[in-house]
Amino acid sequence: MDEFYHALKVSSKTCTGCTHCMVACPTGAIRVRGGVATIDAAACVDCGMCLKTCPRRAIFVEQDDFNRIFNFTHRVVLLPSVVFGQFAGEVSEEQIFAELLAMGFTRVVETDRSVEILAGAMREYMSTRDHSRPFISAFCPAIVRLIQVRFPSMIDHVIPLKQALDLSAIHARRQLEEEGASPDEIGVFYVAPCAAKIAAIKSPVGEEVSPVDGVINMDFIYNKIKMGLTRRERSAVAPVPGAGYLSPAAIAWTLSEGEASSFEGRCLAIDEIHNVIDILEKLENDEIPDIDFVELRACDHSCAGGALSANNRFLVIERLRSRVKASAGQSRGDDEIARHAAFLKEQAYLPAKISPRSIEKLDEDRGAAMEKMRKINRIMDIIPRVDCGACGAPSCRALARDVVQGKAKLSQCTFVQKMLLEEGLITPAEAIEIAEKTWGKDRFNNKK
Repeated sequence: MDEFYHALKVSSKTCTGCTHCMVACPTGAIRVRGGVATIDAAACVDCGMCLKTCPRRAIFVEQDDFNRIFNFTHRVVLLPSVVFGQFAGEVSEEQIFAELLAMGFTRVVETDRSVEILAGAMREYMSTRDHSRPFISAFCPAIVRLIQVRFPSMIDHVIPLKQALDLSAIHARRQLEEEGASPDEIGVFYVAPCAAKIAAIKSPVGEEVSPVDGVINMDFIYNKIKMGLTRRERSAVAPVPGAGYLSPAAIAWTLSEGEASSFEGRCLAIDEIHNVIDILEKLENDEIPDIDFVELRACDHSCAGGALSANNRFLVIERLRSRVKASAGQSRGDDEIARHAAFLKEQAYLPAKISPRSIEKLDEDRGAAMEKMRKINRIMDIIPRVDCGACGAPSCRALARDVVQGKAKLSQCTFVQKMLLEEGLITPAEAIEIAEKTWGKDRFNNKK
């Protein structure tokens, strides 16, 4: 099994092994080893919960070197609508476009400009596959990965289409090539509001290579724009060629209910990954009947609450709602993308099937897997099931699984250690040594 690319990284110099991230992780992907949090690449879905809960800012999101854009003659920046919500109302769209061009980009493209084409492709897909209801949106990469690793039985319900950012990237390349640009001269860079979008570009699901060349963190680009706005506070802003207003539906697409409100039938819109897990469990168990479409977003209040957002999500939502109102009746400026609509609709379908990557599978061999499950159940009869986390695993069952898979030892459980001490099977020095492997020597020397 190929590993996912993960944008979330842990700074071993900053991490104190406090377990906040381990407790918050919805897939149980984090362990504490040697006093530092470690992330299991097979289980992580890049939802960003660990980053949001870390009190030491020891977890960060890796991004590409910004100067990579200058490796290309034609430098396209893909801008999600949520970027505009980071700025107060007095900052105009034209100012934001102008600052991006001043940074070195040669073309600014709003990713959500292709939403109408994508929505049309989604309606077409759903109209011919009634047996696949409820249909699940593939908008959020963290949710697609969550379904792959925790709810593999639901994969066939995920609509196998690319997202607006992919279609906008494909369109930008097509347009530049028609203008005479060589394909190897074109670089497309996406401003990412979260780690999951970055991971989806680096190792896309359902296709070999993303049409996007690199990613830039939204908080990074926000600060660069702010600095530029401060330097040019009183300068006049020239109109940006090709810039136009998005439709209200396109602007709202990244917000909660942005997709669900665009389709007929019984549609649900769920945000925040723990809420999503609850709904997926109910859908998997057929507890919610007659659902037509489900919009699932990992972040609280969808992309407005992305881990790389620079501002309060409620202010971001309010600003985007204002932009939705202002866009009504405005010139769309999207004749070019409409001209390529048929081509883009053809490009919308993923070339390969979305495959399950279950983290619940104990072994490829069914007999061996059954034996490992029996061992887990026997271990669960021994340990206290209090999920204290003192062993460096998020739960007693997680420790039991790690033991059976050879990734941990049962003696890491403090309750088991006490029994071993009382029986004289280990010495106090050996118990401390076991704890040090989990929490690090410095923890016991009061140095960390």
